[in-house]
Amino acid sequence: MFTRKFNYKQVIAVRIDLGMSKGKTAVQVAHGSVGAAEKARVSHQDVWKSWLREGQKKVAVKVDSEEEILDLMKKAAMNNLPYSVIRDAGMTELPPGTTTVIGIGPAKAEDIDKVTGELKLL
Repeated sequence: MFTRKFNYKQVIAVRIDLGMSKGKTAVQVAHGSVGAAEKARVSHQDVWKSWLREGQKKVAVKVDSEEEILDLMKKAAMNNLPYSVIRDAGMTELPPGTTTVIGIGPAKAEDIDKVTGELKLL
């Protein structure tokens, strides 16, 4: 079995307390990923380019509440990591403004692990 080491990654934390459908979850994760990647492209372009060349590793993890998302946001900001908090438009399953996910990174894997390393995979 071939194992590849990635130096860069992105983590998307998803609120599981909302009971989103699989499709809704997939779309929210995509929003979080793209939003955080766009911030990295502007503010951390060298890291963003390295992440793209490496294959754009993404990891989806779970959290239980909006408070956990906001805590991750504070930790990401304190560690100078690009992030994007997603609030739903309210057109399908959730009320408008519901915080659903946070995308963090891309960044060096060890830097993201300081913020998200204890979270369980989705």
